[in-house]
Amino acid sequence: MLKSERKEEERAMSADGPLKDKVILVVDDEPDILDIVEEELNMCLVRKAVDYDTALQYLVSYTYDIVILDIMGVNGFELLKSSVYRGFPTVMLTAHALTPEALKKSIKLGAVSFLPKDKITELRPFLEDVVLGGGKPVWQKVFDKLGAYFNKRFGPDWKEKDKFFQEFEEELKASTQDQS
Repeated sequence: MLKSERKEEERAMSADGPLKDKVILVVDDEPDILDIVEEELNMCLVRKAVDYDTALQYLVSYTYDIVILDIMGVNGFELLKSSVYRGFPTVMLTAHALTPEALKKSIKLGAVSFLPKDKITELRPFLEDVVLGGGKPVWQKVFDKLGAYFNKRFGPDWKEKDKFFQEFEEELKASTQDQS
């Protein structure tokens, strides 16, 4: 383990955790989801937006450590483009757009992670992965944690049906081997 990785792990295990005082924008058209996210991330400074226009204004006016976007109802993919352009690590959080196509589009547009809303209680560890990963994509961890969930939801052969996912998985494996 590299010295810098060990320090980050120690910091993560401190009482405050790696999310303490992080500034997070969460965008969702469902106010109850915004409230749940704010409660889950009570150690963070959370700014909430309930629509596309407010979210876009926040994205261009402020700086965030992480942006969390719903896909449906707030034009999440357009917001993702703006967020990535500004350099903010962005996590997609969705219920209605939980499809292989939405996952693929999220990856292609630069999201660093993807979480189904019915796994919202796992939001904190997903965001900790993003912070500890330096804001870089954490897709290998997403697939490790949610692989069985995606297989159940999308069907066991969902990756085989799309060459993109086959190639993406190979890239992830190669980059993981390069890091070891």
